[in-house]
Amino acid sequence: MNANGVSAVQAEQDLFGDALSCELYLPAQLVPGPAPGRLPQAEALLAGLAQVEDLRKDDSGEERGELPLLAQRMDAKLDLMLMLIGRMVSRSSDALPLRALRWSHRGARLDAPARSGIAAGDAGVLHLQPSEWLPDHLELPVAVLAETAADGGMQRVWLRFGEFPAGLSDALEKHLFRLHRKQIAASRR
Repeated sequence: MNANGVSAVQAEQDLFGDALSCELYLPAQLVPGPAPGRLPQAEALLAGLAQVEDLRKDDSGEERGELPLLAQRMDAKLDLMLMLIGRMVSRSSDALPLRALRWSHRGARLDAPARSGIAAGDAGVLHLQPSEWLPDHLELPVAVLAETAADGGMQRVWLRFGEFPAGLSDALEKHLFRLHRKQIAASRR
């Protein structure tokens, strides 16, 4: 139990109980202290990612087969260029550390090598890069629900998102659905 009485099991249930969630490794970091985050920028970033993902259609071979061969080549070249630019930018800037993350529209569970330094109930900001090929990141206000030791000397912290504007909530749910769909497709291969 934590100081405010929320157990890790209860935090897991509160954030992921009946919600669509994804478990993956993404660049992410928890920053202590209250801050509003960058909610309009987060909504714009997720909306832009959705448009790109809709255009890429990379999880269905038959959809891609409908494109002319030249368009498929240009799409593949664009994918490679975006990944290259993303890697160059992340090397030249302060990149977020890669972390194990479980993520739903309600919040996230983040694994880190050290304690967060934030007490249960306190505020922070979750910096999260939603796509591996795009070095921009979301800044989402969170409240710490619980923190416990995890396997391998790691610390696990559960974070609840605050109230988001409707547009951001919708964009976040759509992004999580796309990630979930990609995970299912990858597991079938």
